[in-house]
Amino acid sequence: MSGSWWARALIVSAGLVTGPAIGSATDAFSAVQVLREGGCGGVMPAARPLRHDQALDEVARQWAEGQPLAAAAERSGYPALATSGLHVSSTDAAILELLRRSACHAVTGQELRALGVYRRGLDSWLVMTSDYRSAALAPASSRAPPYTAPAPVSLPLESPRAPTIHTAPAEVLASQALQLVNDVRARGVRCGETAFAPAPPLALSGTLANVAFGHAADMAEHDYFEHRDLNGQSPADRVRAVGYREKLVGENIAYGPKSVEEVVQGWLDSPGHCENIMDPRFAEMGIANVPGRSGRHGLYWVQVFAEPQA
Repeated sequence: MSGSWWARALIVSAGLVTGPAIGSATDAFSAVQVLREGGCGGVMPAARPLRHDQALDEVARQWAEGQPLAAAAERSGYPALATSGLHVSSTDAAILELLRRSACHAVTGQELRALGVYRRGLDSWLVMTSDYRSAALAPASSRAPPYTAPAPVSLPLESPRAPTIHTAPAEVLASQALQLVNDVRARGVRCGETAFAPAPPLALSGTLANVAFGHAADMAEHDYFEHRDLNGQSPADRVRAVGYREKLVGENIAYGPKSVEEVVQGWLDSPGHCENIMDPRFAEMGIANVPGRSGRHGLYWVQVFAEPQA
């Protein structure tokens, strides 16, 4: 391949994952926990889960009803400077992707300890605090000085009802890639010297797309091109980190292609990448690209495949 078009492929057999699986987030609280545990797909350091605090649910409700966030927090015993908020308008199905794109830094703060949520229709109000509830409720005469955090921030996010959400470039790219891949799987193809029979179609996975985006962004940010990231995590490690329960994980990466058609064709022209695309064991796929930085101006591409546990 030319120096401006690099690609690598990896397939990883994986054993069972112990412990509870978070899986796909179905609400705002679950979405925040998934993003914290997985570091927004590997872009941020992983963070401990937040505990659910009903008192913060009430703060979120008051904020939703028009009270200033700082005043609602103080009324419930939380220092305003230790409290931050997010107002999100989204369906449950889209909330994880919306938070990943727009609020990674806000929800993965290492100092955060607890979370409350108030939901009304498609709108969710999330209130997070770095101050423990037990300390906040202590009598004023014995309470320690409040934790000093950045000023509370309310980050309104775009509603998925707006056309820009439903026609987001990442979603279009994923749909185009899926069509190209499934067309090839439907007819079968030769990967180098090996002929592959038709394979069942793949389905798109938002979770795998998050993992793909995280690795592409990390390679772009830190100027490297490897399946194993700078923390030593493999593709299977990154998939497990977001709670996906897998039997088998594969990954194709590329640097340089300017379109989804070009990158898919390049992978098909390379036997190892082609074999990942045609492997009948895989059932789901995620794909993402991120522009290079540090003087590199091509696109970093990551395609993640997985066979989920039954």
